Amino acid sequence: VQLQASGGGSVQPGGSLRLSCATSGFTLDDLAIGWSRQAPGKEREGLLCISNTGRITYYAGSVKGRFTVSRENAKNTVYLQMNSLKPEDTAIYYCNRRWHCHSTVQDWGQGTLVTVSS
Repeated sequence: VQLQASGGGSVQPGGSLRLSCATSGFTLDDLAIGWSRQAPGKEREGLLCISNTGRITYYAGSVKGRFTVSRENAKNTVYLQMNSLKPEDTAIYYCNRRWHCHSTVQDWGQGTLVTVSS
């Protein structure tokens, strides 16, 4: 089982980035995928999750309206679209898999660093 987040980088405040979570070793169609982040010196924070049917659950009010998630099962990939980025969005972003969005995380992927700075 592998989950690999990619697409991070440096962006100016107000900019956008799209992260990808490439998965392998399991049937993506059956599972939910969540996104979390960990900022320097802070605990990991759950952001949002997409169910196997495409339903999105937000855990962090700070990203609602700015971030969204989508999935492309045929490509075994889930995307995190981040708009209107702020310096406080600077963090390492991780994807994870679980049976449902309210279930315990089964596996974490490698993270990707997002830096928002002018």
